[in-house]
Amino acid sequence: MPPFARPRKRFGQHFLHDPLIRSRIVEAVAPRPEEVIVEIGPGHGALTDRLLEQVGQLWAVEIDRDLASELRLRHGSRLILHEGDALKLDFGSWPDRSPFRIVGNLPYNIATPLIGRLAAAKDRIQDLHLMVQREVGERMMAQPGESAYGRLSIFTDYHFKAERLFPVGRGAFSPPPQVESVLMKLEPRPQSPFPGLNEHQFFDLVSRAFHNRRKMIRNALGGAVPPDLWAGAQIDPSSRPETLAPEAYARLVQALSEQTDFWAVPGRPAHSRQAHGTG
Repeated sequence: MPPFARPRKRFGQHFLHDPLIRSRIVEAVAPRPEEVIVEIGPGHGALTDRLLEQVGQLWAVEIDRDLASELRLRHGSRLILHEGDALKLDFGSWPDRSPFRIVGNLPYNIATPLIGRLAAAKDRIQDLHLMVQREVGERMMAQPGESAYGRLSIFTDYHFKAERLFPVGRGAFSPPPQVESVLMKLEPRPQSPFPGLNEHQFFDLVSRAFHNRRKMIRNALGGAVPPDLWAGAQIDPSSRPETLAPEAYARLVQALSEQTDFWAVPGRPAHSRQAHGTG
C-alpha cells in the first residue's frame, strides 16, 4: 500500500477489508444494471469493485484527493466521481438522474449530519444502505422511553422507514475503530406522517424539548406553553420529553400553531441543523 493510501484521521477513515462483509453489503443492496448507485466514501474501492460487477456505471463521492486519483486510474469512465465533501454536496441536483440509491461506509463523525442532508433530497432517493456506528443505529431505531430515544430517533422516523440489517465488528476495518458498526437500510417515506403540519415548527419543538430531555416537558419548554394547551394536545405536562412519541409532539405543534410568541424565542432558529433533529 503506497504511503498516500494510509488512513487519514482527519477524514475519520476506517477502510472495510473483510470480503465476507463486502459481499453481504452488496447482497443486501442487490443493485440492478439499470440503477443509479451513489457510493459515499469509496476509499480504496472495496465496495466499488463489487458494485461495478453489478452495474455498468457507478457514481461516487470521495473527499480524499489521493484516493480519488487512485479510483480514477482504476475505473476510468465507469466511475463518475465527485471529489469533495459529501456534507457540502447538493444531492438535490447530483447525480443528474433520479431516482438513485445510496451506499456508504460513513465516517462516524459525519454520519448523523449527512443523514440530515440526504433527508432534504429524499424525493430523489430510492433507498440508503449505510454503515454507521452501532450507537447511531440504536438511536435511529429507538422508541419512546428507551435510553437511546431522542431527536435522531424522531427525525429518522419522520423521514424514513429504518431497518437494522446486520452488525459489523471492529475487525472488519483497517484500522479497527474503537466502536462496533451496523448496516442500516433507510427507505424514504413518500408522505409526511403528519400531513399539514409545519415541519420546521415540529423539529424546532423537538429540539427545544430534548435540550432538557430529563426535565418535565413543561419545564423543558421553559414554561412557555399556556396551561390550557396541554389538555388539548393530550399531553401530561409532567412527562419527560424522552417518553413522548412523535405523535405527541405533532399534537403540541398543532395546538401551538397560532402562538406566535412561543415560536419567537430568541437563539433557537427553526432552520438550524440541531432544530431539525440531527444534532
